[in-house]
Amino acid sequence: MPDPAPVLTKPFDFSQEFELLVRAYEQSGGKPDVLRNSNFASLAVHGNHVLGSKTVPGLHVETEEMPTGVRVRVVVEPEARIPQPVHLCFGLIPQEGIQEIVSLFEIGDGAEVSFVAHCTFPNALRVRHVMDARIIVGRGAKMVYRETHYHGEQGGSEVLPKTRATVSAGGVLQSEFKLVKGTVGKLDLDFEAEVADKGICEVAAKVYGKRQDKIVVRESLLLRGAGAKGLAKSRIAVTDQAHSEVLGEIVGEGPFSRGHVDCVEVIRGSEAMASAVPRLLVRHDTAKLTHEAAIGSVDKKQLETLMARGLTEEEATDVIVGGMLR
Repeated sequence: MPDPAPVLTKPFDFSQEFELLVRAYEQSGGKPDVLRNSNFASLAVHGNHVLGSKTVPGLHVETEEMPTGVRVRVVVEPEARIPQPVHLCFGLIPQEGIQEIVSLFEIGDGAEVSFVAHCTFPNALRVRHVMDARIIVGRGAKMVYRETHYHGEQGGSEVLPKTRATVSAGGVLQSEFKLVKGTVGKLDLDFEAEVADKGICEVAAKVYGKRQDKIVVRESLLLRGAGAKGLAKSRIAVTDQAHSEVLGEIVGEGPFSRGHVDCVEVIRGSEAMASAVPRLLVRHDTAKLTHEAAIGSVDKKQLETLMARGLTEEEATDVIVGGMLR
């Protein structure tokens, strides 16, 4: 379990906020050096304060501080190839507060970029974190977005990430949301994407719910164009009294569109609860959608194999769940 992060003692001190945020960023799995290195594009936001912003050729970042958060616009020029991941750090160090991030990502035609985002709230007792993202992936462009959350051990957060994405013809969007350390409290993840001709959208959520966590994951893909492809994937584990609910939805509207919903939920203990609802809708006779879901305890054969190698049942279960959420 990571050590608790220091709590801010002054209303606003730029250097103190930045250093505490960097420390929290490291606790959540981020590499703190990238936030100080001018060779990497990055953005660091604490509450509604923009503490740092660095760009590279082909990448533009605009920010606007709001009373309870920050508005962010990220633009990648057409045909630009951003060689290193863009690092984003959003967080709140105090035990209570609200952070709202309203973001717009515009990826120009033929461009290619990846983002590594860390959202960290290590002392959260009563924190509300709202992410309202709009993503536009241009024709033939590619965007990879990987977001990792850490919310301390108190279960005092309400996390509301909402994404609305458009993938243009031939574009690719890969998005992953990960929250496997700490205890969040409430998570309501809402992702929707519309995919044009020969576009691809792959969305994945990996979450470990503990104590009284309430986890809701909704992933919805509209394969509107001819040859569009989509994957809605979720890997959820719940223990103690945590509950999870997953809705994976794909609509195959374009000719020869292909989609797949893949959901695995594991429960540990007699008080945890998990549910999954796949929804597939086909509107063209050449479209094809599939789904698979597995809910329940860990795989018995895997468990027996690990226990035969000397692990206890608890240790073997930890290994299996850890591998699923990696």
